Amino acid sequence: MTMLNQANDQREIVAVTGSSGLIGSAVVRRFAPSYRVIGFDRPGLPQPPEEADAVDIDLASDDSVRDALRHVFDTGGQRLASVIHLAAYYDFAGEPSPLYEQVTVRGTERLLRGLRELGFTVEQFVFSSTMLVHAPCEPGQTINEDWPIDPKWDYPRSKVQTEQLIREVHGPIPVVLLRIAGVYNDQGNSIPLVHQMQRISEKQLTSRVYPGSTSHGQAFVHLDDVVEAIWLAVQKRRQLPPQTVLLIGEDRTLSYDELQHTFAREIHGTRESFETQRVPKTMARVGAWVQDKLPGEGFIKPWMIDRATDHYELDITRARKLLGWEPKRSLRDTLPKMVESLKRDPLAWYQRHELQPPKWLKEAVSGTGARPRSESQPQRG
Repeated sequence: MTMLNQANDQREIVAVTGSSGLIGSAVVRRFAPSYRVIGFDRPGLPQPPEEADAVDIDLASDDSVRDALRHVFDTGGQRLASVIHLAAYYDFAGEPSPLYEQVTVRGTERLLRGLRELGFTVEQFVFSSTMLVHAPCEPGQTINEDWPIDPKWDYPRSKVQTEQLIREVHGPIPVVLLRIAGVYNDQGNSIPLVHQMQRISEKQLTSRVYPGSTSHGQAFVHLDDVVEAIWLAVQKRRQLPPQTVLLIGEDRTLSYDELQHTFAREIHGTRESFETQRVPKTMARVGAWVQDKLPGEGFIKPWMIDRATDHYELDITRARKLLGWEPKRSLRDTLPKMVESLKRDPLAWYQRHELQPPKWLKEAVSGTGARPRSESQPQRG
């Protein structure tokens, strides 16, 4: 843990949980020039950026949460401008896990109760939720903050439970619930998007079949725009309602079909013929189950098949009104940058996203041989 020194730094304090993660690290760097930033994260994880005062915390442990908060309180952090709570359990495999309850739900409860019991003055508590707490819509419809709540799997269910708990235990602390769309950046760093790129780049069979309607899609938002929304929420904390719910995402949803064709064109060139065939869900479930049992981890899990037709398109009017926030980037404009990142250094791209590179790529890097570039390696046509 880092010892905080109130005497040498009179700036307002912002605490960030999950401070070593993709969003957390970016939030730390955005806030550090203007605030003293306390970076909370689990012991053993990579440290938050050096701009933050690092404090170990395990949200699944009563003692760890109490000790971490006591350390902050005793070393000059009694007053917090905002607590930006990004830490949560997440497993894209879709399997049930007690960690959703222990970390996401009860961890948030431990954090809020600890802040109150230790006597912190907290001007704001920001919770990163997800747009997936809402029921999906149909193309032509848009989801706003009053759209029905209907989470479809354990991750968004844990966010719904945590949102309700926050409403019950936040006490006098004003809260902001940010329901965030799928986050990406210029390199990718979005699990579904990078796996879609991988399948198309390697010309896998699964890249050409889909169990849902390809006219449907998911809303996304660039990492930099998410960070700006959090920044504005903190800056405007004294003007926001005591309980504020905001959807944060781009209001233009690309269909799965548009993503497929864009990735194929950018990776393989304009001459590449790329059509996606719809397959029955029953067949897709069997294929996903078999793939999941084979050596090597298959990304497509059986639970994803039923979600393939879900469509999320957002109405961000409230964020525009209350925060003055507008996304400045778009997924459509960023897709070529993602592909360029893959092409510039394919092996580094695979490593960055924790993907298994194809055999030909590893051989090319080691100098033992490679398949012809025109057949398999990413290229721009």
